[in-house]
Amino acid sequence: MRSWPQGYGPPAPIAVTSTATRLTIPAYDLRVVQVLEPVVSDADFPRSVTGLAVLVEHAREHGLAPARALAGTALGPGDLEDPERTVTAAQELRVIRNLLAAGLDDGVAVGRRYRASSFGIAGYALLSSRTLLDAMTFAIRFLDLTFIFLLPQARIGEEQVVIELDDAAVPADVRRFLVERDMVAMDEVLRELLAGDLATTVDLEARTIAFASSNLERALPQANPATLTLCTTLCADLTSARREGSPLAQQVRVLLAQRLAFDPSIAGVAAGLAMSERTLRRRLAEDGVRFQTLLDQVRASLADKLLGTGTLTVTEVAHRLGYAEAASFIHAYKRWNGRTPTSLR
Repeated sequence: MRSWPQGYGPPAPIAVTSTATRLTIPAYDLRVVQVLEPVVSDADFPRSVTGLAVLVEHAREHGLAPARALAGTALGPGDLEDPERTVTAAQELRVIRNLLAAGLDDGVAVGRRYRASSFGIAGYALLSSRTLLDAMTFAIRFLDLTFIFLLPQARIGEEQVVIELDDAAVPADVRRFLVERDMVAMDEVLRELLAGDLATTVDLEARTIAFASSNLERALPQANPATLTLCTTLCADLTSARREGSPLAQQVRVLLAQRLAFDPSIAGVAAGLAMSERTLRRRLAEDGVRFQTLLDQVRASLADKLLGTGTLTVTEVAHRLGYAEAASFIHAYKRWNGRTPTSLR
């Protein structure tokens, strides 16, 4: 029998029968008046490198070198310093498996490291929301700007709110760690939104977090309508770009962005996805997209950002985008935008 850390134990459950399956959930108020469900259907979405940075820092503090924590991801410690870099869910799972292999299996301790600010712009939007309910609604809408693997559903009752996390799609070898990490991290952020003044009951075994419904309309101490509007706009732009195309196309874009400067080839990306080049081409064709199209999209999206810094020459930008010579980049840029990159200077 697993012994739960202090403050994270299962309450007495009751059995509830549905038409589809038999569930066991905690004995909370079940008169549901509203349900909040995520817009994403699975956790295989691109995510900020900040999530890996949290894991790697935990590993470092417990004696595991960053290079070992990142083994098998094709990423180095320096890559964690770029907050705009995205990684795949598979890369984050690889780091977690490296931690587990080193005996660092305390997901609760890792979960306690997360704060709203860990989620960048989305975190500031949560803190700036008007009420706790507004913040929860925002989080559900932009769940793919987090590092979560267990998708949540919030059942809002007349007396209790019960957030239940679904671990069905989580690989068995990392399930316990992710249940602990994701649930404790969610609990930490929920309580942070009300400056620690929120009584929650966390049941790791049933994968539920519960608190009184009376908290939902409480005003958040850092509510700021102007900040919320700005952050919401930025989050909408960011998720719009990330959600474009199939999950495979999203993963290819992420890996291309990581590999542009040294190997933006289909062979390299296929290896990063643990598949053959032929299989990658076939699967992309099934999704109605070509590898070269995805490569052009990634290069085009990064080109203006790099040129806009004002510190890089056209030749340096060309090399960072994976071009052997500036002329090829200039030609491609004119094809994308109808003008030369020097027109931005």
